[in-house]
Amino acid sequence: MSAKFCVDAWAAWAPGLPSQEAWLNWFAQPSQQAFPDQEGQASTPALSEMPAMMRRRMEALARIALQTAYQAQASDASGKGPVVFASRWGELSRSVDLLEALVAEQGLSPTSFSLSVHNAIGALYSIARGDHGNYLAVSGGEFSAEAAFVEAQALLADGAEKVLVVFFEAPLPEFLALHEPQSAGFPPYAWACQLSASQAHGLSLAPQPLAPVSAPTSMASSPLPAGLEVLRFILGRDAQLRRDAPHASWLWTRHGS
Repeated sequence: MSAKFCVDAWAAWAPGLPSQEAWLNWFAQPSQQAFPDQEGQASTPALSEMPAMMRRRMEALARIALQTAYQAQASDASGKGPVVFASRWGELSRSVDLLEALVAEQGLSPTSFSLSVHNAIGALYSIARGDHGNYLAVSGGEFSAEAAFVEAQALLADGAEKVLVVFFEAPLPEFLALHEPQSAGFPPYAWACQLSASQAHGLSLAPQPLAPVSAPTSMASSPLPAGLEVLRFILGRDAQLRRDAPHASWLWTRHGS
């Protein structure tokens, strides 16, 4: 899968980084070890596009993810088309709360139970917009962002005019944090990209032969979580980004200007 695609619109949100300008300035720094100072910053976006009754059911990560989705599609007159939601862990905190309630022999919240599945955030977006189109929810470990773009490339190749990719992530609960140490120090964040097919310019993504076991990997050396490393490449000017792990390797390439 190496067809080219263009990013026609994008949006991102995190506490301390509420605008495109703020994200671009932060990514321009030589090294990002943590998000900007979040003191006095809103912990969640307003999400005024969504009906209040639905908004009240949502936790912080869902609000952040859907705010970027609405913003990335704001310039699209039709506002319709396939949407791919991606996250390595999703709203894992909901599942942990449910399990802890079971251990304590307490009743379970029906709302939390229904919203704990991996496609719940996408379902809320579809319901709020009255959109009966093609929605997907994917998770691919440390390559969850790549998994989303593989799905998007397939949809474009199948004839979709545009595809919206929404990536969101939050730090794991403390007792699980050892499974994703790079997320330490980073609050919940999300970004969305509206994609279209391209014949000449844009980006491409393709699997690569596995790197030698002894070779250093870009994932180990990056100070950013995987989702932010990908977004920085998408918004930057680097010609390529290779991301390696023992079981898989992916190459992002920028074509043309």
